[in-house]
Amino acid sequence: MTGSEDRPSFRLAYVPGVTPDKWARIWHERLPDVPLSLTQVPAAGADGVLLDGDADAGLVRLPVDRTRLSAIPLYTETTVVVIPKDHVVTAADEVTAEDLADEIVLHPLDDVLGWEERPPGRPALERPATTADAVELVAAGIGVLLMPLSLARLHHRKDLTYRTVTDAPQSGVALSWPEDAHTDRVEDLIGIVRGRTVNSTRGRRPDPAPAARKPAAGKQQTGKQQSGKQQAGGARRGGGTPRKKSGSGGGRGKPRRR
Repeated sequence: MTGSEDRPSFRLAYVPGVTPDKWARIWHERLPDVPLSLTQVPAAGADGVLLDGDADAGLVRLPVDRTRLSAIPLYTETTVVVIPKDHVVTAADEVTAEDLADEIVLHPLDDVLGWEERPPGRPALERPATTADAVELVAAGIGVLLMPLSLARLHHRKDLTYRTVTDAPQSGVALSWPEDAHTDRVEDLIGIVRGRTVNSTRGRRPDPAPAARKPAAGKQQTGKQQSGKQQAGGARRGGGTPRKKSGSGGGRGKPRRR
């Protein structure tokens, strides 16, 4: 890890559907002297923004270029199908890809689900340029659209709703940054998104080691007291205090009878 950043602020990019508000609030509480700059970037261009140095870190969608970027997965989103409110699919709480086999399933060019081949159902004649364009087509009754739940909420319309698709690919969200730019500020952000407390021992500013505990008052003993106890213990083990030997003629005789 390198030293602290020279920049006065920290630049955090985030992709559509990701909401950084909670983490930004904690950042401002812990690092009030370091402004946090938030910039929304297209999901497909997030890697380039980080590698070109236009952001210090990013809340991005997986996968990322792991040869040049570090990433910490944060969560995986539920996939839903966006449909008109009067669509037959609304009769169920959740559906499978097979349930959509007869539907025209739109596949926008900025899709983030990473289908191995193509989405289920029948393809449209053309792929919409963006997810926003595809949502407009769903509202026009031209087809249905699969996307992460956060994007469905982002593009919410009163005439549309959604249902969970249980067996569709899912989108993962991660905190990412260039491998050669793992700074102290990046470490601060890692601690925030992972839920570490400000005094966490894994942070950069651990609490000082606690002072050695002192014996309770009245429990200390002087060397003389300890020595006296040892002598007394030795006497008890020896059968009582030893009697002095009398010297030659120096001993006292038996008491005289009266």
